[in-house]
Amino acid sequence: MQPRVILTCAVTGNLATREQHPGLPATPEEIANACLEASDAGAAIAHIHVRDPETAKPSMEFALYAEVVERIRAKNTSLILNLTTGPGGRYVPSEADPAVAGPGTTLLAPEKRVEHIVALKPEICTLDLNTMNSGGQVVINTPRNVRIMAEIIQGAGVKPEIELFDTGDIGLAADMLKDGSLTGPLMCSIVTGVKYGLPSTPDALATSARMLPAGSLWTGFGIGRMAFPMLVQSWLLGGHVRIGMEDTSYIARGQLTAGNGELTERARDLIEKLGGTLASPDEARALLGLKT
Repeated sequence: MQPRVILTCAVTGNLATREQHPGLPATPEEIANACLEASDAGAAIAHIHVRDPETAKPSMEFALYAEVVERIRAKNTSLILNLTTGPGGRYVPSEADPAVAGPGTTLLAPEKRVEHIVALKPEICTLDLNTMNSGGQVVINTPRNVRIMAEIIQGAGVKPEIELFDTGDIGLAADMLKDGSLTGPLMCSIVTGVKYGLPSTPDALATSARMLPAGSLWTGFGIGRMAFPMLVQSWLLGGHVRIGMEDTSYIARGQLTAGNGELTERARDLIEKLGGTLASPDEARALLGLKT
């Protein structure tokens, strides 16, 4: 019998905008409520970014992370929290001199990118291994920097979720496991549908899953219109699943979602119709080797 399925809800993300969906969670209260709604609908894990409450633009402010966590924990102590460490790795070359950072660059020292993890100690946080084109910009996560981040994350007693955007990232994860920068078994997230990364196809997801280090627990997902098709594909291949307004603004073609709760309910319905059963937060902890 296939083990229970861990469902992660990624409630707001870093790149989605209110132009795409006017109801995108932005304030700490909205983000916390979105996590609580997802939990009520069946999510075992909430993946959390924060945003400027006034502009809804991406933020890295510690106080915002702290408020979101506090608001969630005041009402729900069971939901597993997964905080991002992705922001701080983006480079935008200036037009006059590409060696000079232009507007939109967010590059930070690796230690700064994980300060909120050390202070708040969520059970899980992401660790992006990708260096790649992203639109007209570049995301940079050098092997040196991700090793520094991995050491700090694990030293804080937090489990890194390894974010993989292409097959080369899987090679880096394997090297980090081999040299002790990461401790197995790995928790991996295979990201598909980001332009110039892995495409949202069954072949790409299956190939990536086969390449993972032995014993890895993994989730596969897609973005945009491929969010639900890749959710189902991940489950069919033996992986866990993810959905949320970070990944899609739509519940159906041409129909904006009511929110993260509705997306989670649809994901649960699909998995259960296929014969799967969602894991509770404590069941997810057991599968992930977290303290229960």
